[in-house]
Amino acid sequence: MAYINNIRMFVRVYELGSMSAAARDQRTSPAVASSRIAELERHLGVRLFNRTTRALQPTEQGRVFYEGANRILTAIEEAEADVMQMAQALKGTLFVAAPLGVGRRFIAPAVPAFKARYPEIDVRLRLSDRGIDIPAEGLDLAFHLGPLVDSDLKMRMIAECRRVLCAAPDYIARRGQPTSGADLKDHDCLNLRFPGAIEFQWTLETELGPRRFEVTGPFESDDGDVLTSWALEGCGIVMKPVFEVAEHLGSGALVPVAIQTPPVSTQLACLSPSRRLRDPKVQAFAEFMVARCKAELDAAEAQLPR
Repeated sequence: MAYINNIRMFVRVYELGSMSAAARDQRTSPAVASSRIAELERHLGVRLFNRTTRALQPTEQGRVFYEGANRILTAIEEAEADVMQMAQALKGTLFVAAPLGVGRRFIAPAVPAFKARYPEIDVRLRLSDRGIDIPAEGLDLAFHLGPLVDSDLKMRMIAECRRVLCAAPDYIARRGQPTSGADLKDHDCLNLRFPGAIEFQWTLETELGPRRFEVTGPFESDDGDVLTSWALEGCGIVMKPVFEVAEHLGSGALVPVAIQTPPVSTQLACLSPSRRLRDPKVQAFAEFMVARCKAELDAAEAQLPR
């Protein structure tokens, strides 16, 4: 920003032909104006003005630099004007995706409030626990819950989300309380089915670090909320982000199991193609929903028994 200010001062000195006049124009002192020109000359390694007691004349290098500097400032001013205009009346359609749990609890309930703030933005929200190819499907923004992999997408981390293994008290009464991941082989585990999945593994924290445990069970679904419903019915053990089952843990409808080896935390983030993230309406939606997600995650943690 200091360099841009120096360029802006140079352009006004060139156009007004006076250091003091340019200083008044930029609402600063002649000493500051002079120091900015001197700093710019040191950076460029050339003299931009020939100074005498009676005149201030641009050098050949100064005349060449003025043409380019003027184009730079014009482009900046046009870009600022475009952004300010868009910020005052953001409009258009946003295509957004989110996992079912995140979408139902955090994103969908907040869309009406976002629409009230930005009435000329329409939101097309897609909820799915299946994998999504964000660029190929023309999405502006997608919320992602799970391990993050390297890609060309721009990522904004929202939070580390704790996960928990839990089951209904009547399941524990019938089948016993597993104390670690090694005990899960003797239990019915409720699994989230993804396309192409062959076997199910849960990554748990152990004394030796994260370890994968193979799990099986008679129930599986591609909808995480269905798994929670089955767990509440006493059908088995489910691994869930804490925010998805905080209410049930708080009421005692579900209880933690295998607490010696808790699940590895997962990440909640929002992802966007680079060119879409520069769109002010995408930025506005991301800022709004990131704040809402963080608030809801804090509220979920507050529901847990102490």
